[in-house]
Amino acid sequence: MHRYLLHNDDIRDTTEALLSPGQIGFLSGWGVFSTLRVARGVLFEFERHYARMRYDAIRLRVPFEISSGSLKKSLLALVDANQASEATLRVAVVRNKGGFFQSPGLSRDCDLVAFTKDLAEWGEGARLSYVRGARFSACPFAGAKTISWAQNLTLYEEAHERGFDEVILLNERDQVSECTSANLFAIEGDHVWTPPLASSGCLPGVTRAVLLEEIRVPGFSIGERELSPDELESSRQVFMTSSTRDLLPVVAIDERSLQQDRETLGVLQRAFRDYREAYVAAHARAKESLGV
Repeated sequence: MHRYLLHNDDIRDTTEALLSPGQIGFLSGWGVFSTLRVARGVLFEFERHYARMRYDAIRLRVPFEISSGSLKKSLLALVDANQASEATLRVAVVRNKGGFFQSPGLSRDCDLVAFTKDLAEWGEGARLSYVRGARFSACPFAGAKTISWAQNLTLYEEAHERGFDEVILLNERDQVSECTSANLFAIEGDHVWTPPLASSGCLPGVTRAVLLEEIRVPGFSIGERELSPDELESSRQVFMTSSTRDLLPVVAIDERSLQQDRETLGVLQRAFRDYREAYVAAHARAKESLGV
């Protein structure tokens, strides 16, 4: 984590004590968050991240009082304070009031917290393992990105202890849903498939949405359909998507090596990078605001 964080309207040092024990959201994981890619000082696809956070906040009854413009301005101030022109940014809106253990005297209904960190190095490919029954697609909160993340962190930590990079979470029908912090795609012939939101229980990732809605590659269609583990493993190429990974190939599942169609994946990766470059160019900021 970089030196400064955003706490509501203020840029503060990360060493400062800013929270109280009775803020119910921090005790209970009652809040929503998103993770953004900062590219040349631009918040890539900020609009999609904001819309998803606001939608999830309504579902979870989390007060979300900040406007899109105000949030963007505050996050860019944090980027500038940390000189984080190429970075990962995490932003959360956390409910403060409600429940039996609420602190007395809380003045705010919610707290906004954001911080930045260096980009992660994910390597040339990921080795995954299955976890059965880890997503329940019929849950009324399926697909919500909440700060109650302990189960995902536990599964991710256990995967690393077993020598894997991540896990594939299967739903109640043993269909592929997602990873703990990434969506999954499979290339089959001239189709590129990802599990559907409605039936898989997966999160609506922003990179996933960009691929489905914005990327057009001649000779290929990108869409949704249910995927079984067998169908995933028999595809020409499996890859993960997230705001921090972009499009990362999957090289093996449970020690079984997968087919690699790096040529097609390379076309998709270049198309995604080109889209991001165009977005960044369209939202470019003045050099003086980036500390350069």
